[in-house]
Amino acid sequence: MGDHVHVRLSEGLSVSADGELIEHSLCRCGATFTKVFDADSGEPERLPGS
Repeated sequence: MGDHVHVRLSEGLSVSADGELIEHSLCRCGATFTKVFDADSGEPERLPGS
């Protein structure tokens, strides 16, 4: 069991000054992750069947 797999636990969302949605998450080992979503890049996502 020497391999470690990061499990990203959500720490919340925020919005940048430029209007980007920022997702914050972390792993129990202490690693942190940030993912930025640009609201102006492309079409909105649609639910299947809508």
